[in-house]
Parts: sequence; structure tokens; C-alpha cells
Amino acid sequence: MDAEKENNIPPCNIWVDKDGVWYYRGKEMFRKEFIDLFYQNLTRDGSGRYIIEIANDRCYIEVEDVPFVVKAVYKSKAEKNDRETISILLNNSDMDELDLSTLQIRENNVLYCSVKNKTFGARFSRAGYYQLAEFIEYDEGTDSYYISLNNQIYTIRCLSS
Repeated sequence: MDAEKENNIPPCNIWVDKDGVWYYRGKEMFRKEFIDLFYQNLTRDGSGRYIIEIANDRCYIEVEDVPFVVKAVYKSKAEKNDRETISILLNNSDMDELDLSTLQIRENNVLYCSVKNKTFGARFSRAGYYQLAEFIEYDEGTDSYYISLNNQIYTIRCLSS
């Protein structure tokens, strides 16, 4: 998409708060099927704005933090190869495999990761954070937190000040 087209995208009058709650013109959206449709058609433009694009219609939405919230965390082991995975349940009811390399702690010690093939950010809810915390370990020598999975160490980056 060229820059002129990108700049002419109108607002949707939709806002997503830090808890993943969607609002249209200040009123909370309750119709799950509409929110699901918007999530299915959510993209980002070259400047990082969140765009809903359905057929030939597109508009941008305002997002307070990130559009997805991790609601729950599940660790499992594949029977055939003993490979462990950590899956996350997102606020739109999608399951995604957690990419541990994208974990980061930001301001106010809030945990984030990337989802949807690293296309979007997701903020951990308190419940999701506590579930993941069961797998987090601390290394005194490096003063860092990490998760060990499948004989690999994933250090959690700390971006907070």
C-alpha cells in the first residue's frame, strides 16, 4: 500500500482498551460475532496503526496498549516426541502457541508476548501471568528470569525502567 492510500484510511470510531475490551463511539461492544470478525480482519499498516480491512472497506482503530490479551496458559507434552509446548488462550478465544523468545516485561512489571506469527502484541492478564509464573525461574548469576522448555533456555527480556 502506498503512503497516500495509507494516510487516507478513515477512523472506525473503535477503541480497544488495555484489557482487550472493544468500544464503538464510547459504548462497549457486546456482539461477539462482530468483535470476532474484526479480529479476523485486523492488520497493521506501515506506520503501525491497527487496520480493519473487510472486502474493499478499511478503517483504523485506536488501541490503548495491544489488541490481544492472554487469558490462560496451558503446558502440554506431545506423546509422540515428548516435546513440550506452552499454549495461550487469547481474549478472542483463539489458542496460540506461545513463542517464548518474544516474552518481555514492560512498565509496571506487565508481561507481554507476540502472537499471530509475531504480527501482534499480547498483554498477559493477571490470571495468565500467574499461570505462566509457575514455569518461570530466576538466575541469580545473571539477575534474570527465564523459562526452560525442551532443553532450551528462554530469557525474559526486561524493558521496564
